[in-house]
Formats: sequence, structure tokens, C-alpha cells
Amino acid sequence: MATWADVERIATGLPAVEESTTWGNRCWKVGGKTFVWVRPLGKKDRADLGDAVPDGEVMAVRVDGEGGKAELLAAEPEVCFTVPHFDGFPAVLVRLDDVEGTLLTELVEDAWQVMAPPKVRSDHGPRDA
Repeated sequence: MATWADVERIATGLPAVEESTTWGNRCWKVGGKTFVWVRPLGKKDRADLGDAVPDGEVMAVRVDGEGGKAELLAAEPEVCFTVPHFDGFPAVLVRLDDVEGTLLTELVEDAWQVMAPPKVRSDHGPRDA
């Protein structure tokens, strides 16, 4: 089970990351762009999800376009999900209580790669496979 402390440790371990807030919730930014954030589910989200509403904390992560979003949702359906509010937006929601450490690290690092400015990415080098 992952925690916000785990998310913070991974995110702030990446270059040029700052912790901030968006819509009153914690987030992590690179180059002024949010790549990971706390995403509480609203009333409409809960209604849209019905019985599939997760009990625990929800994290949002940026992904590489709609293709990347579809791939991630198909590959990790027990952990990653979306709501109609995110239709057409390159991000997925993650059940923080259900995500395993290695996948959490991959999700945060990939989100950072998507949003980091080219110079910051090139200085950091490719992510280890």
C-alpha cells in the first residue's frame, strides 16, 4: 500500500520538482507544470463510478496522450481508472491504496517525463528500464 509520503519521496527525488497546490490539493510540478496531484473524487465523480468508487486516496498522474492513457487503463485496471471529467485529458487516476511500489515509481517518473521541459529531461538522462 502506497502513501503520500511515498509519492512525495519519489516526486521530489526527480530534478527540478517543487511541491505546490492545485485547487487546494497537494501537487508536484516540474517547470511550473503539474505532473502528479491529489485528486479527491467529487459528487459527480462518485455518481459516475457507482460501485467502482475506491475507498482510499486517489492520485492523478499525467500520461503521454490519449494513447498512453488507454494503454495504462488496459494494463493496470485494478489500480488505474478514469472518470468522465478526464475525457480528452491526458491523465489517469490511481488507487493509491492499491498501487505497488514499483508501479508507483514508474507512474510518477513517467508523468515527470511527460511534463518536464526538454532541457530538464536531457540533463536527467533516460529513465532506467
